[in-house]
Amino acid sequence: MTGPRYTPLVQTLPSSVPFVGPETQERARGRPFAARLGANESVYGPSPRAISAMQTAASEAWMYGDPESHDLRMALAAHHGIAPEHIMVGEGIDGLLGYLARMMVGQGDAVVTSDGAYPTFNFHVAGFGGVLHKVPYAGDHEDPQALIARAAATGAKLLYLANPDNPMGTWHSADVIQRMIDAVPDGCLLILDEAYIEFAPEGTAPALSPQDERVIRMRTFSKAHGLAGARVGYAIGAAPLIMAFNKIRNHFGMGRTGQAGALAALQDQQYLAHVRAQVAAARDRIAMIARANGLSPLPSATNFVAIDCGQDGAFARLVLSGLIAEDIFVRMPFVAPQDRCIRVSCGTDADLDLFAAALPKALDAARRALTPT
Repeated sequence: MTGPRYTPLVQTLPSSVPFVGPETQERARGRPFAARLGANESVYGPSPRAISAMQTAASEAWMYGDPESHDLRMALAAHHGIAPEHIMVGEGIDGLLGYLARMMVGQGDAVVTSDGAYPTFNFHVAGFGGVLHKVPYAGDHEDPQALIARAAATGAKLLYLANPDNPMGTWHSADVIQRMIDAVPDGCLLILDEAYIEFAPEGTAPALSPQDERVIRMRTFSKAHGLAGARVGYAIGAAPLIMAFNKIRNHFGMGRTGQAGALAALQDQQYLAHVRAQVAAARDRIAMIARANGLSPLPSATNFVAIDCGQDGAFARLVLSGLIAEDIFVRMPFVAPQDRCIRVSCGTDADLDLFAAALPKALDAARRALTPT
C-alpha cells in the first residue's frame, strides 16, 4: 500500500470545517462583501495601544513567542485577582477547546452540548472519537437543567455551555449558572464559554472560583478586544487541570505579536469601555432596522443580534441568500427552530446603512421566491 495510512477514526470523518469563511465566499462570488456582518468580529478594531504594541513586536517576529505567555498570564491573574497557576493562554478559545478535547475525550466517551450551539466544539469532540449528546434549546436559551440531566444520564466527561450564547445572543444570570455548576455530576467537567462576557450586563458571570474542579471558564481577546486575527484566548480553572494542558499543547503556538497585543489591550480598559458603548448603540440600531421591516430582534448580550424572520428556516435561508446577493455577509443558526433567525454582527454606521438598504430587498426576494406563480 502506498500513501498515508489514516487512523480508522479519521477515515470516518468528513473533510469539512464548522464555518465557511467570508473569504471563501468572496472567492466563489468573484467580489468582496460591502459589509462584513457575519463573523461576530469587532469592526471597531483593537485598542490603539494594542496596535502600537503589535507593530513593535512585529520587528521581533524572528523570535518565537514566550511558550509560557508569562507576562500575559501575570497580567490576567492580576486583572482577575487570582493566581497565575489558574490561567492557561492558548490560540483562541477554539484552540483551547481542541486541547481540552484531546486531554479528556477518548473513543466513545460521552459529551453533552446544546443542539445548535457553537459547532467548533462538536468538531473537536468528533475529532477524538467522542459521542455527542445534544439537548434542544428552551425559548431560544440554552437549557441548563436539561443539560445537567443529560450529562448525568450519559455519564458525560464534558458538558458545554456558552453564556452569553452564540448563535442566539441570549444569556442566563449568574445565579442560574452557579446552580448549574453546583449540579455538575461527579466525573464531569463543565466548559463555560464566556467569549462574549464583556458585552453582557452585570450579574451574568458567576464569581470566579478557580479552584473549583467542576468548571473551566473560557475567555477571549477576539471579541470585545478586537483581536480575532491574533488568536489569543485563555482558560481559567483548577491548577491541576491547567497544568495538564502542558502535557499536550503546542508550546510555541502563541506568536509574539498576539501576546503583545493582548497584553496592551488588557491594560486599556478605557478603550474597552468605548467599544462596549459602540456595540450597545449598534445593537439598538440593528433592532430598529429589524422592527422597521416587520421582524423581531431577540434581546442580546453579545456583539450581534439574532433576528426572527417570522417563518421557518427555509425562509430565513432565502433572506440570508438575498443579503449575500446584496453584498452583505451575515450568518444564521443551523438548527430548527432557531434557524428561523438570521444573525447580524454589530457594525459601523456605514455597515448598518448598507444592511438597512439591503434587508427589505432580501425580504422581498424571499417572499417572491415562496409565492406560487
